[in-house]
Amino acid sequence: MDNTLTKQISYDHIRNELTEEAGVSLSVMRLDLIHPEVSGNKLFKLYYFAEECLGTTHKTMLTFGGAYSNHLVATAFLCREKELRSIGIVRGEEPSQLSHTLIRCRELGMQLEFISRENYRRITHDHFYDELPERFGECTIVPEGGFSSQGAEGAALIMKLIRDAPTHICTAVGTATTLAGLIIKKDPAQEIIAIPVIKNMTDINTRVFRLTGNDTDLPALFDEYHFGGYAKYTDQLIHFMNSFYAETLIPLDFVYTAKMMFAVTDRIKKGYFKKGSRILCLHTGGLQGNLSLPKGTLIY
Repeated sequence: MDNTLTKQISYDHIRNELTEEAGVSLSVMRLDLIHPEVSGNKLFKLYYFAEECLGTTHKTMLTFGGAYSNHLVATAFLCREKELRSIGIVRGEEPSQLSHTLIRCRELGMQLEFISRENYRRITHDHFYDELPERFGECTIVPEGGFSSQGAEGAALIMKLIRDAPTHICTAVGTATTLAGLIIKKDPAQEIIAIPVIKNMTDINTRVFRLTGNDTDLPALFDEYHFGGYAKYTDQLIHFMNSFYAETLIPLDFVYTAKMMFAVTDRIKKGYFKKGSRILCLHTGGLQGNLSLPKGTLIY
């Protein structure tokens, strides 16, 4: 792991009336400070894919994502830095006006290929991957969000950087790749807490088992904090984000980390955590997603 990036990681300790009354400590691991574009958990999930690609002759990484995908931007940036070619398969027909995310991907040299949503749903089928080299040439294929055992092993590197032996480690969940990585390297006494940002995401344990082969060390689920579904938000969530920033100066994104911090705060209020608990929340980055919000929505 590149120490020039990971040395930027810091811990913000949140002390307020809520944590004092509950008798718990609450910290945020600022993975978002690693880099503005290869931010949060993305560097880790892509780590072994990049290492593999650098050892090939084709020097090409191909991956998948939507119009506002943090994963696409991170892949594009990492490939540029390592002098690799990058290809992004984008969900949906090409719009007349690209999102700020896709504009940035192109600026970073990523070749964007748009496919229909119907065809995009085929990417989880093995034969779809088999067709890609015929169209784009030999390449290292990175599943969406890094969802693979390789991505999970990369995410497991996060655990090497965690200090102060937290009793609980909390993360937002999209593909469950980072979650699986945490479980791979967790201490038996630690509880991993998953906050899914997708409505009715009922297959988290199946996903974890697929990536880890472990069906006994499963996470605790706080699954009622999706605020309507993926990339959905309410006035309540926006108010929380602004209030949280005003108190802590920690910016959150509305897709992932805001939902996680809201969930953890709410569960502290409801007495989920015993006195003496040391709660660590992973800030997995993704702040560029806030650019899709109407101007003036956030105070930062």
